[in-house]
Amino acid sequence: MTQLVHNAQKLLTELDGFRVEIKEKEARADIVFDRPPFNIVSMLQREQLRVVFEALDDDARVRVIVVRAVGEHFSSGGDIKGFIEASPEHVSKLAWNIAAPTRCSKPVIAANRGYCFGVGFELSLSCDFRIATETTLYALPEQKLGQIPGSGGSARLQKMVGVGRTKDIVMRSRRIPGKQAYDWGIATDCVADGELESATDALVRDLVAFSPLAQRTAKKLLNDTEDAPLSIAIELEGHCYSRLRSSDDFREGVEAFHEKRNAHFKGS
Repeated sequence: MTQLVHNAQKLLTELDGFRVEIKEKEARADIVFDRPPFNIVSMLQREQLRVVFEALDDDARVRVIVVRAVGEHFSSGGDIKGFIEASPEHVSKLAWNIAAPTRCSKPVIAANRGYCFGVGFELSLSCDFRIATETTLYALPEQKLGQIPGSGGSARLQKMVGVGRTKDIVMRSRRIPGKQAYDWGIATDCVADGELESATDALVRDLVAFSPLAQRTAKKLLNDTEDAPLSIAIELEGHCYSRLRSSDDFREGVEAFHEKRNAHFKGS
């Protein structure tokens, strides 16, 4: 365990291409891509992102995590040279690292402006919410390199939009504008480019207002039952509902409802 902690600390000594901002009053942490103009994601950055998500998941100050970027583009994708130089063992970890937002128990928002290609799109797909703008272009362009998506992109996309649309995106390296992504259910919202920050702030405020215990429960339940038969999903939902009924947050929510006031949840 000590060795694992040491390795994590070593990875975080100097963040490669991004920074972390914690806004304690807002119960929010921002992971900010900062390698303009295209915010290319390096191999090291992928590993560091995983460790950062794990650390923020354990940080009691943070209720919601936002992934955003400096400049006109979220990310044009990964470092192509890094793929050539990486060992097969290293490459095999790519999907696990990029799935860190999904494993994180807290809500994760991706604020996507401009290019959102390759691993940038795959990381966004592993988040819980994606806010696009009128400038956003989503794409999985790996076919142009004689490759396929390798960090869960095609698999997650197929769950969202079906096999036909996923083939159209993956096999043609097709770029999907933000409005179309919203219409297809890839993005949870599409706003004017100048409204991305305010829309993100508003979603953070909405999420922070709810019980953190209920939020964690809902996220895990939905993730765990994505591929489950309906009968099993309903059964698991009932067990989660039953457990939450004995929580302090549920009691507070019921009392606040009857007293016609805002609830003050503590996460217990």
